[in-house]
Formats: sequence, structure tokens, C-alpha cells
Amino acid sequence: MMKQRTIAAPVKTVGIGLHSGRKVTISIKPAPVNSGVQFVRVDTPEQSIVPATALAVCDTRLASVIQKDGIRVSTVEHLLSACAGLGLDNLLIELDGEEVPIMDGSAASFLFLIESAGIAEQDAPRQFLVMKKMVEVREGDKLARLEPFFGFKLDFTIDFKHPAVDKTGQRFIVDFAEHAYRSEIGRARTFGFAHEVEALREMGLARGGSLDNAIVLDEHRILNNEELRYEDEFVRHKILDAIGDLYLVGHPIVGAYVAEKSGHALNNALLRKLLEDPSAYEMSSFSENKAPSAYSQENQPLFF
Repeated sequence: MMKQRTIAAPVKTVGIGLHSGRKVTISIKPAPVNSGVQFVRVDTPEQSIVPATALAVCDTRLASVIQKDGIRVSTVEHLLSACAGLGLDNLLIELDGEEVPIMDGSAASFLFLIESAGIAEQDAPRQFLVMKKMVEVREGDKLARLEPFFGFKLDFTIDFKHPAVDKTGQRFIVDFAEHAYRSEIGRARTFGFAHEVEALREMGLARGGSLDNAIVLDEHRILNNEELRYEDEFVRHKILDAIGDLYLVGHPIVGAYVAEKSGHALNNALLRKLLEDPSAYEMSSFSENKAPSAYSQENQPLFF
């Protein structure tokens, strides 16, 4: 039986919030079986717990923000993407501020941090959300869809009218039976446009953004001195975001995700529509020899 997983020992780091610009300390700790991923705001009087669930999402402006009883945790998607890539089910994540630190703008720092502590199997079967029928949401020319597929595959298309982005691939398909999260997705950085920064900061966003934690573009080119980590890093980062957003459903998904110009808002709308229709999915555990190859133990070096 495939078992649930948590971190083997506590780890801690410090970083800057992308949108708040504030320094924050994050501690990632083991958690018991069936508890899921939970954030704890240690800077609040009640040490408030905010569960990482789709229904807790309260804001999707350039990040996924979750909330419970008025206590918010912002920009959870990169860390949750790393948790999905490492196959972690149960974690307690303590923050002394509202926002998960942005680190280098990808999931790579979180992957390194968690792997340095190790991963521990737990004595309970891992529960998978298995798609039984297609669920889709649309908004104008944007769409996000989940459909039955015995594995985990993502197909994402972006459409940014920008010379630097046009030179790169604007569609990427990743099937985790064949590709590794760490090498194919985990290092892809977030990106933004210099001409939008002033307006975003007036909205209280992007105050911690810099060339150290994002790919920044002016009207014609990339401003970073560093080369792109992938020739199509922009669309791969959108897949990284989507993996984190989808993990807010609370379980690894057995299915295929297809998106065109989707973002945090549409991803969350997709999960909410899915959860409203119990006939669209079923919960299942797998013995090792019957698991989708993307999740099987022998294939973990590829996915994890």
C-alpha cells in the first residue's frame, strides 16, 4: 500500500515576501497522518491555523491566498508545488508573517530545504483523488480542465504578446510518468513586467520583487543578467503554479490538467467546481504495483 508522507525533521529558513516585501521566517515541521498541509501564523495571538484547502482561498491577485477566521496566508503556491513534487501529504508550516517567502521565485529552494531534512513514510494509506469525468471552467478565452487519465499530466498554453516571450515556447506538456518535477518544472521562476510594477505596488503587491526572485521584462527584453533556466521557462512556471494551486484540493490528483491562459483564479474555480460534483471523482488508495506510474515507488526518482 502506498503510504502517506511527511518531513522527517523540522527545517527553518528566512526570506522576503514577494508582495509584502517583508522579512519572514518559515519553519516546516512533521504532521500526523490525515492532517494535510496546515499553516500556522505564529505572529498572531491565537497561533492561528489556516488549512491549505481550495475552499480557504480568498484572493487570487497574482498569488493564491488562503484564509480562516480573518487570518491570511499569502503566496502559498510555490511551496505547495514543491510539496506535490516531493509527494508530501502532511505538514505543519509555521510563519511569523502573512506571506510565504518568495526565495528565488521558483520551488527550488523549498525542494532543497525539505530534502535536506528528509522525508518519512507514515503508517496510513495515501489517498488519491481520481478523476472520473471531465470538469472544465472558462472565462472568455481562458480555460482550465481536469479529465480522467491514469497518471498525472499537465498541458499548459500561455499567450503573452512580448518579443522575449515569443522567442520561447508558449506551450508545454509534462507527464510525470516520463519527466521529473525537480529537473523539468521545479526551477522555473516567476516573471513580471517592469511597466506594471508601479501600479502593482500601489495595490500593495510586488513590493518585494527584484531581479533576484523574478524574471523581469521591459517592453522589449529580459532585464536579468542571468540566462533563462529553461528555453520555455515562462510556461513552465505557469505549470509550477498550477501544480501548487491544484494541491489545494488536499490530495494528489490522478488525472490530466489542460489549461489555456489560466491563472490562480481560474485554477481555484476549477477545484471548487470539481468539489461541488462528487460524481466527477472518487477517492482511492493504491497498492504499489497498481499505482499510476507517475506516483509509483519505482518511478519516484522521475517524479520526485
